[in-house]
Amino acid sequence: MLEIRKFGDPVLKSRATPVKKFDESLARLAGEMIETMHANEGVGLAANQVGYLKRILVATADDKDYVLVNPEIRERSSEVVTSTEGCLSIPHVQVDVERARRVVVSGQDLEGNPVEIEAEEPLAIILQHEIDHLDGILILDRTDRESRKRALREMRERTLAGRQ
Repeated sequence: MLEIRKFGDPVLKSRATPVKKFDESLARLAGEMIETMHANEGVGLAANQVGYLKRILVATADDKDYVLVNPEIRERSSEVVTSTEGCLSIPHVQVDVERARRVVVSGQDLEGNPVEIEAEEPLAIILQHEIDHLDGILILDRTDRESRKRALREMRERTLAGRQ
C-alpha cells in the first residue's frame, strides 16, 4: 500500500505532469493506488496524493473501479450540485463544494488507448475532485471562505490536542 500525503505536503499543491510512458510501472502504480483507495475507504485517489506527480487517477462508483491517465474535463453541465466532500489527504475535514452534476472526461487507459467517460453524480463529482488534485487544487480551495476558515481552525485544534 502507498502512503497518502497529508495537507501541508507541497506535492498536493503541485500540478501533475502528463504521462508519456505506458508501461508495467504505470500499471503497477494504478494497482497500488486502487488498493490504497479501497484500504482507506476512499472513492477516488490522484497520483500526487501518493507522491507521484503523474496525471493518473483512480475512482470507484457503483462497484466499478476506474483508472484514467491524462484525464481532462471536456464538458460540464450547467446544472450544479453542492455536496459535502471529504478527502483522504485532509482527514476529518468535510466541506461543501459546488460542482457540475454531469461531466464528460477524456483520457487514456493503461495502454494509452483513448477513453471517454460520461458521468453523472456521484462519479462526476469524484472525477472533478480527483482532476482538481492533479491540478494542485484542494477542496479547501473550492469551498466558501467561512467553511475554509472553520476547517483550518479544526485542523489546528486537532494538531494541538494531539501534541498534549
